[in-house]
Amino acid sequence: MLQSILFFSVVFSIYGALEYYGWQSVRTVINPENIKTAKWYYWGLTAVLFVLFASYRPFLYKYLPKTIGTYFAVVFFILLLSKLVVLLFLFPEDVVRFFKFVASKFSSTSSTPATGISRSEFLSKLALITAAIPAGTLIYGVLVNAYNYQFKKVSIKFPNLPEAFNGFKIIQLSDIHSGSFTKTEPIEKVIEKINKLNADVVLFTGDLVNNTSDEMDAYMHVFDKLKARHGVFSITGNHDYGDYVSWDTPEAKKANFDKFIGIHKNLGWDLLLNEHRIIERNGEKISIIGIENWGGGRFAKYGKLDVAHKGTEEIPFKILMSHDPSHWDAQVLPKYNDIDLMLSGHTHGAQFGIENKWLKWSPSQYIYKQWAGLYNQGKQYLYVNRGFGFLGYPGRVGILPEVTEITLYKA
Repeated sequence: MLQSILFFSVVFSIYGALEYYGWQSVRTVINPENIKTAKWYYWGLTAVLFVLFASYRPFLYKYLPKTIGTYFAVVFFILLLSKLVVLLFLFPEDVVRFFKFVASKFSSTSSTPATGISRSEFLSKLALITAAIPAGTLIYGVLVNAYNYQFKKVSIKFPNLPEAFNGFKIIQLSDIHSGSFTKTEPIEKVIEKINKLNADVVLFTGDLVNNTSDEMDAYMHVFDKLKARHGVFSITGNHDYGDYVSWDTPEAKKANFDKFIGIHKNLGWDLLLNEHRIIERNGEKISIIGIENWGGGRFAKYGKLDVAHKGTEEIPFKILMSHDPSHWDAQVLPKYNDIDLMLSGHTHGAQFGIENKWLKWSPSQYIYKQWAGLYNQGKQYLYVNRGFGFLGYPGRVGILPEVTEITLYKA
């Protein structure tokens, strides 16, 4: 109890400081005659956003359209980040001013009044200009990058790949998070583009929804168009079980998951729940193994790789679909050296970072050893998809939504 009180005291103290310094910076650029009106607007907007933010998840999400919840959350977040930048400028100035005030009480030296713009006013305006940079970047990430799909091409050679599967083309999708979508047209276009690639299989590596199965209702007619020569295979991610929702009864949660399973069937997708499928060409075979979510840390471990793997021992080439890339180091590498390729998602690359030919960085790398792109250890490979959709922040900065085209070759 005491820890909770201390935690919330610290949180609200920091939040209060952010709002205080935010207002202090804004008032420096307001005409003195309009200060009173601006004050009402500033604190009124702050109060509305805070109330919405605090009450949306436990209450208001049932009554407000999801787009409203999504966009007010991003406005709240962007303004809070901007105020943090302002605080980093102005708080040190207040500390210096405090010590100068204390020193003046013990000194007889008089100071000469400053002329022109004051140091505090200069810092306030500089802080606002600086804060506008991340704010503008995040807004750009919402308006432009949320549906700016990138097609990544990856080629991997395997000595044990059956000859009949030389040139086998996989399209990997992950983390659709349909509950976050606000548009359908760009998704329809990218599905058309995927189908034109004539993939052998489409493999979806989990997190179809954010919380509840009905989030897919508006997008069934979009994703049921997804096609591949040998079909579309899918698995579950940590968000697909409804674990982050307060259900009235266990039966309600089970009914939600049962509907979720039915959605995959209605889409024409083969949902692998700790199962495997065998694909055969010209008498040669490969296996696709799909497990339920198996997450590191606080994430649920529903996956049973031993069950899904059983029966594939004699198959010369194996592809594992497992949502969370932490599964690779935790279980796959030490116990299943016959799994040739593992496909994951989950990280989203934090939806924020820098990726170019010189630098690859994201906050995600401090949580996940393998967080985006291709990795290998010995003869085994892992590919981590950056995600098709978004969660929380309805956009992307630097780490763009991804469709992965993976082609397997015989070494």
